[in-house]
Amino acid sequence: MQSTRLNQLVGVTNNRLGQWLQNPWRRISVIAMSLLFGTFLGLAIASVSGQESRWDIVVSTLVVLITEVISWLSYRRQSQTRRPLWLEILNSLKIGVVYSLYLLAFILGS
Repeated sequence: MQSTRLNQLVGVTNNRLGQWLQNPWRRISVIAMSLLFGTFLGLAIASVSGQESRWDIVVSTLVVLITEVISWLSYRRQSQTRRPLWLEILNSLKIGVVYSLYLLAFILGS
């Protein structure tokens, strides 16, 4: 690939972001924000699919399928190796979505 200014800019930005996220506190804060966004996303999915009742089965199937794929990607590695940041963010997003769906089910069930 040619070394254009755009390629150089993307490469430098990617390197700086990677160095910035090496700090453990920043890494934890990004993962915590992903967990909170997953909670919001789960509530949004439930409210949007609840408005259109014909989408309930399709959306629930997609949520279960995506959750299982993320779990398979996240937990298939050995526990001694450190997971990449994007995988930890994706896993915490999944945990937030599942948590919010369980919480909403308990609220509606009572």
